[in-house]
Amino acid sequence: MAAVGQNRAEGEDREALSFEDALKRLESIVRELESGEVPLERAIALYEEGQALKAQCEARLASAEARIRELQIGAEGAPAGDRPFAS
Repeated sequence: MAAVGQNRAEGEDREALSFEDALKRLESIVRELESGEVPLERAIALYEEGQALKAQCEARLASAEARIRELQIGAEGAPAGDRPFAS
């Protein structure tokens, strides 16, 4: 049962990370996994953490995009531009 509480605390810590810090952690996880020196159980845990960080970063980017679109409202209340963001 302690593992569930620990996972919840780790998830809360992860959610408190800024976008930039979450991205840095994700990059660190990728480097560690790509090294090929990670035992299987650790690799699985890192993969799970990476997936959660990826989802968190994607959600924050989507939120930022929505906020920017709100700022692009023209004088008549219509969007000033409906161009998609460059990928």
